[in-house]
Amino acid sequence: MEEFERARPGRGLVRGLIDRGIRDRRVLAAFDRVPRALFVPEELRGEAEADHPLAIGCGQTISQPYVVALMLAALELHGDERVLEIGTGSGYLTALLCEMLSATAQLRTIEVLPELSHRAERTLLGLGYQNIEHRLGDGALGWPEAAPYQAIIASAAPAKVPPALLEQLAPGGRLLLPVGASADRQVLELWRRVPATGALERRVLLQVRFVPLIEVLH
Repeated sequence: MEEFERARPGRGLVRGLIDRGIRDRRVLAAFDRVPRALFVPEELRGEAEADHPLAIGCGQTISQPYVVALMLAALELHGDERVLEIGTGSGYLTALLCEMLSATAQLRTIEVLPELSHRAERTLLGLGYQNIEHRLGDGALGWPEAAPYQAIIASAAPAKVPPALLEQLAPGGRLLLPVGASADRQVLELWRRVPATGALERRVLLQVRFVPLIEVLH
């Protein structure tokens, strides 16, 4: 961890992750390269390296860095996967995923709120992240025409795991998302499709608190 522990401006957030036990070098490198301050409102940029959620407008938040780091580590990305993100939000997690994926990987992200979707796309393009496909829509439905995915990650909590997301997992694919009908009863769940049998395995990682997933009535 020595290369991440050398003090320089902007590394406070990374040092904090290390102090809390994050050891995945690829995750730490992604956090080191993506400035969280550029994904929050200007008046909150002084808090960008704090380890807590921040409001980004439209009743939504940018998630706590430590929880995001845990999620990325649990997803066990190799770098060449087809990845689907549910809830683009500020675009911060999208940028972190880009840093962890190769140029040949495929990253798609869905956001239901137009203001956030358009703002995130502008921010990401401005930072040079171009290999991303954006969609405005209901994340609970996934992106079926581009399935299957080796990894699906969500930053908003449905009351129950959307069946469409499980259906769109490739053999060996992982789905990571918070689940719970109320904020004080959410858990982070990791689902995996067993390659040999196609069965689904579920593991609860920890208690979390995310904004609810906005689902569009059909």
